[in-house]
Amino acid sequence: MKYVGVLPEIYGEASFQTANYARFGVEFARGEGAYLYDRDGNAYLDLLCGLGVTSIGHCHARVVDAVRAQTGELMHASNLFWTRPAEDLARELVARSFATKAFFCNSGAEANEAAIKLARAHATAAGRPGRDIVVLEQAFHGRTFGALSATPQEDKQAPFKPLVHGFKTAPRDDAAALAGMIDEQTCAVLLEPVQGESGPYAISNDLLIAAREACDAVGALLIFDEVQCGMGRTGSLFAYEQTAVVPDVVTLAKALGGGLPIGAMLAAEHCADSLRPGYHGSTFGGNPVACAAAGAALEVITDPAVAENGRQIAELLRDLLKSLGRVSGRGLMIGLTPGDQIDAPTVVNELLFEHRVVINATGPHSLRLLPPLTLTEEQARFGAAAITSAVENA
Repeated sequence: MKYVGVLPEIYGEASFQTANYARFGVEFARGEGAYLYDRDGNAYLDLLCGLGVTSIGHCHARVVDAVRAQTGELMHASNLFWTRPAEDLARELVARSFATKAFFCNSGAEANEAAIKLARAHATAAGRPGRDIVVLEQAFHGRTFGALSATPQEDKQAPFKPLVHGFKTAPRDDAAALAGMIDEQTCAVLLEPVQGESGPYAISNDLLIAAREACDAVGALLIFDEVQCGMGRTGSLFAYEQTAVVPDVVTLAKALGGGLPIGAMLAAEHCADSLRPGYHGSTFGGNPVACAAAGAALEVITDPAVAENGRQIAELLRDLLKSLGRVSGRGLMIGLTPGDQIDAPTVVNELLFEHRVVINATGPHSLRLLPPLTLTEEQARFGAAAITSAVENA
């Protein structure tokens, strides 16, 4: 793939940024709706949403207006004080979920760090000795040390060992095996109801039910990582709403901010107050501008017309892509595996530079789409036709 890692010509011979991203040789300068625009004005249909962030499109007018208004009033105040945007956002998220309290931070990894600490603090408060956290194979929970320790992927963990102790990995498709790993030493089970970085792959209701029952039996918390699959992406505001269980804790980020960085942990009444003053914090957590953006994004995501459009476009895209191979995931969290003979990175490369369509590869033979909920039928058909062409030419 000759384009990967190539700098845009105007940047010169070397970048001043660290080399931890394999970037394509494109500089995006503007975004509007479902499109990104490079510095020359070329439009690219964005079917990846910045890895699930811009789920209501780029620079949505209501988010932009909210950000502009808030930056003119208050951009930051420490968490020693109250601010209205954070309290308003917490109230809305609690009202729409099982939770009674919200904690705000800046990313999905940070939200999962908070959930991990909450689980262990809750065990301490209950006088339980267990500190183990059970996770699922192929999970991805972030790249900070606690979240990385909960991500049982050797290629991601190996350079940074030793990691945080106390994480155990269960099969993602064996309910009995998972249940057998949950005991008095377990303080939580942490899982994505729809795994994002290894598929997408929807976890079965049988396994989720087994996790819920086993956690209840020993007093452990069930934590759902909905950083990627939450906020309307799977057809409901929260992914857990389409399952047979309700978790004790859910983590959010990505689409929550409508394009600005924010993460959240929502917790049920019986465990929320286990994070006591001084136990955890985030300097920028609950930032007024990010919370104002998230409040506006939440209003759009929960608009019945937007939600219904997302469901219809998901159905259409899945129907248009199914002839190319196995389609996985749920809603607008779409995985496509055309077959072992297809090199997925080559398909992504051709789509970007020949068709100006943005998706990504989650493996050597697997593709991922995370389109906006606001995608039109015309845009969906254009994108599917481009993907079909690229796969057939691969």
